[in-house]
Amino acid sequence: MHALVYDGELRLEPHHPEPTAAGDEALIAVRLAGICNTDLEIARGYMDFQGVLGHEFVGEVLAAPAPEWIGARVVGEINCGCGRCWWCERGRERHCPRRTVLGISGRDGVFAEKTTLPVRNLHRVPDGLSDTEAVFVEPVAACCEILEQVDVSGFERRAVLGDGKLGLLAAQVLATDGRPVILVGKHPEKMAIVAGDLIHPQTLAQLHVEPTFDLLVECTGSPNGLHLATQLVRPRGTIVLKSTTAAAAELPAARWVVDEVTVVGSRCGRFPPALELISQGVLKLAELVSATVPLGEALSAFRLAQAPGVLKVLIDVQPG
Repeated sequence: MHALVYDGELRLEPHHPEPTAAGDEALIAVRLAGICNTDLEIARGYMDFQGVLGHEFVGEVLAAPAPEWIGARVVGEINCGCGRCWWCERGRERHCPRRTVLGISGRDGVFAEKTTLPVRNLHRVPDGLSDTEAVFVEPVAACCEILEQVDVSGFERRAVLGDGKLGLLAAQVLATDGRPVILVGKHPEKMAIVAGDLIHPQTLAQLHVEPTFDLLVECTGSPNGLHLATQLVRPRGTIVLKSTTAAAAELPAARWVVDEVTVVGSRCGRFPPALELISQGVLKLAELVSATVPLGEALSAFRLAQAPGVLKVLIDVQPG
């Protein structure tokens, strides 16, 4: 099968071995996959991963130990726990110390014609959702995780820092509680996509760099984003850190101590809240897609995703 592989260099393999589903796993034909910033960082050395890249997808189950899954259109949670440890027994597979992570750590991903996941990781896609909407479930779930980790209603001044793919999604998810969010970025044309009654774009030049916000969600995708977030958050404010980068970031710990800042690391989220939110039709998703490229041109898709001004690039695994 065709697969986009990283093993120190990025290449499209036309005859990559097909995966085999074992035990409780399902074999899935990938329909559509999304390139995110984590994929780009892996190709720069993040996580020391080698294998098939990609973790955002919608697909169709080809084989499964439970026959009722066969033929289902699905999305899949990316963390695969051992199922036996303290974390897994409490439903926290995302933190299992022996977990594999789809296309990120120890498990081949979805920039390929087929992939595998445990059936327990799968969620059916409602008939009313298109593949283009469904492929956003994983990053929307990551944004919904903010709401589970932090009581956002307790903050008066709220902001999202970064106007890339994740920042635009995070601002929309935060705004679903009906309270305003400031979206801080460099590109007015990107921020205009989601601007409205509740999402108010501001550039750094307009904002001035000073302690302004009680809650700041950092989505810059840059190792420098944490320093900027620290400059913008008020004493006793909260920073939610979403960026993952290959380059190391120097931590401004002294400032956090002096200003008594709370820093919350935030990663993956549960899929059911994301599926419900997307089904409500309140998020602008198709507007975030810059291009859809066939799998055979995946290298070009990856280069495009790295280009300035480009938002979400999708890989059409089964065109037509």
